[in-house]
Amino acid sequence: MNRHQLSLLVILIVCIVAGFTLIPRDMLSLNALQQSHQALSAEWHQHPLLGAVLYFALYVAVSALSIPGAALLTLLGGSLFPLWIAIPLVSFASTLGALLAMLASRYLLANWVCGRFPRQMATVNAGIARDGAFYLFALRLMPLLPFFLVNLLAGVTRIGAMRYWWVSQLGMLPATVVYLNAGRELGNLHSLQDILSPGLLGAFALIGLLPLVSRKLLARFVQH
Repeated sequence: MNRHQLSLLVILIVCIVAGFTLIPRDMLSLNALQQSHQALSAEWHQHPLLGAVLYFALYVAVSALSIPGAALLTLLGGSLFPLWIAIPLVSFASTLGALLAMLASRYLLANWVCGRFPRQMATVNAGIARDGAFYLFALRLMPLLPFFLVNLLAGVTRIGAMRYWWVSQLGMLPATVVYLNAGRELGNLHSLQDILSPGLLGAFALIGLLPLVSRKLLARFVQH
């Protein structure tokens, strides 16, 4: 095991420990978050810096370990923090978690990923070979594949870590803003389906059109 693999393994172990330490059983459910919302909000107002750090660490651990619940954490962030704080917190935490998962796939899990997802791997490799980083950008805007699977598959492509970082951050940002804004109504939700209002569905539809629009604009720019 080389130095990069050892360092990544240590980071993942820290994420696992943080995940089990910071995530009580059944915490990542809508009912649990609503019941604890008032207490969490009071803690945030008393200790804003500590609250932001703990939230950031929890989000990174959930994203890096592909634990279901990132959408709920995003809603919680929208309900706890002002939008100007919540957006960078969630954006950087989700991207860092995605990068850690991608690096784990590249340096620790490559053989398993290739054997477990050969068809999806061939599709992603072909897309990146054809369109480069723009293909990843489109995957982030239009989640045709699950979040965790994109991270795993990207690990066995040739895309660089820094490019993966900034493309993922840009691609996930619009949906992050939409979910955070929806999180302001956390206390009024009875189920996750309640967030799918016509306005929210319309916002996601516009997000899905972004790759097509940006591709046409880029092609027109190149032609001129």
